[in-house]
Amino acid sequence: MSTESETTPTVNGKSGNLASWWRERSELGVGVLLFVLGVLVLTDALTLDADLAGRGPVGPATVPLVVGCGLLVVAVLLSGDVLRGGRGEAEAGEDVDLTEPADWRTVLLLAGVFLAFAVLIGPVGFPVAGALLFWGAAYALGSRHFHRDPLIAAALSLLTYAVFDKLLGVPLPGGPLMGVI
Repeated sequence: MSTESETTPTVNGKSGNLASWWRERSELGVGVLLFVLGVLVLTDALTLDADLAGRGPVGPATVPLVVGCGLLVVAVLLSGDVLRGGRGEAEAGEDVDLTEPADWRTVLLLAGVFLAFAVLIGPVGFPVAGALLFWGAAYALGSRHFHRDPLIAAALSLLTYAVFDKLLGVPLPGGPLMGVI
């Protein structure tokens, strides 16, 4: 037996439950996400302290304002299309079985690896935290080469550190290895 809160008013002459209505219009979630991102970008852009006389007409807020407005326009257009019955087409080469449940173990492992990276980058530095990030992501995604993966992760982390810190001049925390590298 269904209650009034579970059913929706007739949509296109058909009545159904709320879950079914949202499932058929799941792209609305993308529209809402784009709208929220647009509002956040515009809010940040409008709060930037830009001296118009010192920088000229194109200041640091120009690009964020354009991007924020673009996000809002795309969100409105996408949501309007979905509400009119538009649906995204599946890719011809799609190899994901949408009837299978999500692999929450992999998602949670990756989330844990990223959280550990964020916590460890300050105290142990990028080279160590980056190696743990690369190795943990490889493990979460299914690689079980326990001798090879840590070596590749360490090499990738050191290469990334060297490229950003030494070649590009983007300072990354070195941690205790700062004097060694």
